Amino acid sequence: MSVLSQPRFHDEAAAFAYLESVIWADGKVCPHCGVVNGRMYDLTGVRGKPSKKNPEGAIRHGLKKCGECRKQFTAKVGTVFEDAKLPLHLMLQAVHLMMSSKKGISSHQLSRVLEIQYNSAWFLTHRIREAMRSGDLAPFGGNGGVVEVDETFIGQLKGVEKRRAFHHKMKVLALVDRDSGKARTMVVDNVKAETLMPIVLANVAREARVMTDEHSGYRDMGKFFAAHGTTAHGRGQYVDLADRSIHSNTVEGYFSIFKRGMKGVYQFCGEQHLHRYLAEFEFRYNNRAANGFDDKARAIEAVKGIVGKRLTYKSTDRWGAASA
Repeated sequence: MSVLSQPRFHDEAAAFAYLESVIWADGKVCPHCGVVNGRMYDLTGVRGKPSKKNPEGAIRHGLKKCGECRKQFTAKVGTVFEDAKLPLHLMLQAVHLMMSSKKGISSHQLSRVLEIQYNSAWFLTHRIREAMRSGDLAPFGGNGGVVEVDETFIGQLKGVEKRRAFHHKMKVLALVDRDSGKARTMVVDNVKAETLMPIVLANVAREARVMTDEHSGYRDMGKFFAAHGTTAHGRGQYVDLADRSIHSNTVEGYFSIFKRGMKGVYQFCGEQHLHRYLAEFEFRYNNRAANGFDDKARAIEAVKGIVGKRLTYKSTDRWGAASA
C-alpha cells in the first residue's frame, strides 16, 4: 500500500489530527495568548461562509476556542500554513513529496500531481522551504572535529553580463561537519577573503581542523583554527596522499546533489529565492538516512518547522522568479 494512501493525505479531519500531534506534542498552545494546556474547546460542526462550491459553507476542521482569551484558532494559526487556501491534506502531500525527492520536485510537477494551479504549487513549495530553514548557529567542528569549506557558483545574476571568473553567477558557501554529517549553506556576495573569513569564523569552532581547496580566500585559515588542510584541485589533487583525512570531497559531494537538483529539476531560480532553495537541500541532507531519518521522519521534522514562521505571496516577489 502506498504511503500516500494514509488518511492524513486524503481526509481533512485526519490531516488536522496529524498536524496537532506533531506541533502540539508537548501540549496544546493557544497562538493568541500563548497559554499551554489551558482550557481549550473543540468547536465541531462550524462552517465557513457559503460559496458556489459549498452552498452550506465548508466545515472548519480542527477549529478550537481558547477558554482564557476566548479566541478561535486551528493548528495552522501562527505557522507558515496560516491563511493558506489549499486543503491541509494536500499541503501534507506536498511536504511528503518534497521530503522524499532527493533532488526536489518542481512546482509544475507538483501542480500536476496535486491537481492545483501552478501559482498555488509554486507558493506552497516556498512555504515548505521556509519551514525547512533551521537558523541553527551552533559552531561546527567542536572537540577538534573536521569541517570542510567550499564555495560554488550557480545560475546568473539578473542584469549582469557574462564575465570571467564567474562574476556574473550567484555565489554559495557551504560548510560540512564530518562528525555530525551536517551541512550549513549561505548565499555570499563574493568569494573574497574579507567576505568568507568572517562567515567561517562565526560558524566553526576554533579547535576544529578546517579543510579547503587552494582558493586564496582561505589562505589565513591556519591562523585561527587548530589546523588547515588544503588540496590543489587545479592540479588534479583531491586527497592528500600523506594524510588522507585532508580533502574536501564531502562538501563537493553535497554540491553535486545541489547542482543536479537546481539544474535538472528547478533549472533556474532568482537570486531573491536562492536562500530558500539552499534551505531545502540543506534540510534533506541533514535529515538523510545516514543521519537516521527516513522519509516519514524527515516529513515530521519539516512539519515541526512550520511553527512561528510566516511567508506571504507578495513577499516572495513571484515575478522575479523562474518557472521551477
